[in-house]
Amino acid sequence: MIIFLAGASGLVGSAVARAAARRGHSVTGTVGSFAGRIEGLETQLTVDLADEGATTGAVLDAFPEAIVNCAAVSVPEQSEANPALAQTLNVALPTLLARLAHHVSARFVHLSSEQVFDGTPTRPYTSSDTPAPINLYGRQKLASERAVHAAAAEFAVTLRVPLLMGNSATGRRSNHERLFADWAAGRTPRLFVDEYRQPCTAENLAEVIVELCERQDVGLFHWAGTDLLSRHELGVQIREHFKLSERQAPLEAVTRASQPEVMRKRQACLALDIAPLTGMLKTRPQSMAEQLEELHVPPPCRGWYSAQS
Repeated sequence: MIIFLAGASGLVGSAVARAAARRGHSVTGTVGSFAGRIEGLETQLTVDLADEGATTGAVLDAFPEAIVNCAAVSVPEQSEANPALAQTLNVALPTLLARLAHHVSARFVHLSSEQVFDGTPTRPYTSSDTPAPINLYGRQKLASERAVHAAAAEFAVTLRVPLLMGNSATGRRSNHERLFADWAAGRTPRLFVDEYRQPCTAENLAEVIVELCERQDVGLFHWAGTDLLSRHELGVQIREHFKLSERQAPLEAVTRASQPEVMRKRQACLALDIAPLTGMLKTRPQSMAEQLEELHVPPPCRGWYSAQS
């Protein structure tokens, strides 16, 4: 199968390239400013995905059987800081890719986010629950879902995904990499004890994405790991996994009540019901213990980490 992968240099995109290649697929992937080589890509293209003409030309040249969209301004604060760029990459780009998928009759797998919800569930959110985003990023992701399925209803599957773990190409993208960057710089991360997430690794998500490319399912689904835990609990588990002491890797526990200004745009709990998809796929969700085993010391911090031993 020929797969066109938008956003191949990101945390999820690079994992999808590797997973697809392992399963024998030919992957054409786009990168922006990333200068390195992405493992798993048969063809690597430097494309400005904000340029509709360039993106259209790249897709039509590849004439893929599946299109995977992993490109986004995925940090909510960055969406707020540059809303025009975020609108282009988070809404206009997936809409364009959906139209192109319809044009070439290709499967289309689009990534959305748990942040389409307000974070006040009485039970894990199902894919049929009514979204109620409380920040710009969540509103953009919800708009992208609706646009994608309007443009390519018979080809599109959208995955709402959680906080992601993993090893990025730059060593600076994922949760544990950001913690390491703070520790190496002598900073103490402040993590909420009452803000809950259900993380999964980019590698596990990539297996799901490629499996969906190979199937004919359409619609809206959730994917995550099996464990719901607080931001602070996650930080402690990462620290313990890498055998760092509280002195070497300090963490400050904070509550949402202590920072009322951030509560307006940060969800308290984003638990996801993943049962529908786990009943369909061979790929299994991972426990936090399994996820931690995949993590490496990020390259920019290896010198600092060695000095702690």
